[in-house]
Amino acid sequence: MFLYEPAKKRCNPLLCNHLPDQYHFLVLTPFIIRSLGDAEYGLYMLIGAFVGYVSVLDFGLNNTIVRFVAKYRAEEDKKGEENFLATTMWIYGIISLVIGLIGVILYFNLETIFGDSLTVAELSKAKIMFIILIFNLVITLPGGAFTAICSGYEHFVFPRAINIVRYVVRSILVVALLLWGGDAIGLVILDTIMNILVIVFNGYYALRKLKVTFKLHSFNTPLVKQIFSYSIWIFVFALVGQFQWNVGQIVLGALTNTTLVAIYAVGILLGTYYGAFSTAISGVFLPRATKMMVNQATGHELTEMMVRLGRISFLVLLLILGGFILYGQQFVFLWVGETYQEAWLIALIIMIAYTTPLVQAFGNLTLEAKSLFSFKAITYISCIGLGTLAGAFLVQPYGMLGMISGTTTGWMISLVIMNVYYHKVIRLNIPYFFKNLFSKTLPTFVLIMFVGYFIHQIPGSGWFNLGLKITFFAITYITLMYLLGMRQTEKELIKNTIPKLK
Repeated sequence: MFLYEPAKKRCNPLLCNHLPDQYHFLVLTPFIIRSLGDAEYGLYMLIGAFVGYVSVLDFGLNNTIVRFVAKYRAEEDKKGEENFLATTMWIYGIISLVIGLIGVILYFNLETIFGDSLTVAELSKAKIMFIILIFNLVITLPGGAFTAICSGYEHFVFPRAINIVRYVVRSILVVALLLWGGDAIGLVILDTIMNILVIVFNGYYALRKLKVTFKLHSFNTPLVKQIFSYSIWIFVFALVGQFQWNVGQIVLGALTNTTLVAIYAVGILLGTYYGAFSTAISGVFLPRATKMMVNQATGHELTEMMVRLGRISFLVLLLILGGFILYGQQFVFLWVGETYQEAWLIALIIMIAYTTPLVQAFGNLTLEAKSLFSFKAITYISCIGLGTLAGAFLVQPYGMLGMISGTTTGWMISLVIMNVYYHKVIRLNIPYFFKNLFSKTLPTFVLIMFVGYFIHQIPGSGWFNLGLKITFFAITYITLMYLLGMRQTEKELIKNTIPKLK
């Protein structure tokens, strides 16, 4: 999910472990699809998305642990830290119990939810995967606290090293498992075992190396209120993320079939990874936004910073968007096969809708610096919820396109409302922002796309042909955008950056 969230970017424990990261997605997905088949891959994604709704019940406590542990360490309050960690474990225990009970209830109602769309064999597999994933979730949520503790202690290397090892080992084992005839259930069991091992290693490091202690000195009700007052907005944005993407897979799974779920899921993943290229840039500007808030920067100063950051993101995003518009269909065909051609259109709709919030990332950073999340949370959950409901009604006549159109429309409405909020409340000059964002870049992009169309006519159909087209397009884009689309300050930024890379 690339919707902006307060504090550290939250990672759904299930999706982080059950679904692949970017490397796994690009490299392993075609192999997994061909090994499982379209229908079973769709079932694998469907159950993962369904359990994802239960996963938001962690209420963002991992992020809260990072913040509070760092706070207690700064204050050298070891007793307070022990009490806080013990309190969070009690909360996690209650949450895990609730998730287990909800899982049991949902397990016995899977036939009611998916009985009209899944075959008897698919429903049987779905039940097995569901119960394993609920168990996975019950242990992963509290187990994730150890990683959060390491972050609070500013010990990042060990957990990240463990994560890298997990990805490498998982990749090897996934390939081996599928070559030996494994199925979706085998993948879920593999992920569960890997998660348990990661928790064991991180737990050992936190308890032995960092000497962390969980001790309830007293049950502090104000502390519990403080914990939830911080984590509640992370929880709300997690709900938004579930509504925004996963609900489409569940609706399609309930009303259509697992093959359509698989196609839709691939489109969603392609579309959402589009934002990774921009959020990597915007994230480094949070300290600058906070400092500008502290120094009581004027609305004009904030707008100018938003324009500067937005244009940098826009230049990167247009390269990816333009290439995907022209050559995305060929990429999807070569990558996962002809069956998934419609995934290109699903991804393209998301990319186009994503562009505005991504180039306005500084507006979100400003909201964080000002601690103004409630309006955005209410706006997003309301509009996207209504859009998702509209998409569900459009599934029967229009299929996947109806679902994504409804969801995206709700999202676009929320973006319009947020731009009015930025302009009226935050005092960002939104008309000025868009005027400066599109200045020079948009006309140049139209010219680049015209040239790119002729590049697309290069005969051929294989990976070499696609690579040739993308290379020529990238050279054309960089050259023309540098000469015609960039401001002088942006050219200077590139000139100053290149020597540092040498």
